[in-house]
Amino acid sequence: MRRLKFTDIIVTIMIGVIFGIIMKLWDDLYRVVKPIFPVARQLIYGMWFMVAPFAYLLIRKPGVALLSSVAAAGLSAVIGDGFQVLMYGFVQGLAAELLFAGFRYRNFGIIVAGFAGIASLLGGFLLDWYYGYAELEVWAITVKYGIRAISAFIFTGVFAYLIVRALEATGVTNLIRPIDDDEYDELAK
Repeated sequence: MRRLKFTDIIVTIMIGVIFGIIMKLWDDLYRVVKPIFPVARQLIYGMWFMVAPFAYLLIRKPGVALLSSVAAAGLSAVIGDGFQVLMYGFVQGLAAELLFAGFRYRNFGIIVAGFAGIASLLGGFLLDWYYGYAELEVWAITVKYGIRAISAFIFTGVFAYLIVRALEATGVTNLIRPIDDDEYDELAK
């Protein structure tokens, strides 16, 4: 298993910072959509789970999922969302990290990335429950978090995977990690 180099840590933190800014903007979008589409807004919720799988797919080393999620949440906490957001970033990043560890950090596909998003959702759900945000009737929890799970899979699996593949096609990821011939063959398909 490869260890994180200093450049990996810096790139991971920068990914977290970028996603922290995106998440703050996304929060504004979520607030606009909330009164218009009370249930359907859950379809855009998956963005908050995207940073950890994206960083892992990009750098492909242990620890980046957790570090990027904490960095993104740290920025959000400093901007004004408070300590609670930092707790969510830690728990969601840890959940994704544990899922990647379960696959021994050897799978970089859409399915595993999507399940990492769902793992992040489950970690967030535990905090929601603790803070009282999930104290709804069973049917409402099922609908709310079921739609969030779909969103998490789409944002963390499909979108993160496709963005990383597009970056690989440009060659920019060679600065972070060399791409092997098998990956080039996958891109050509």
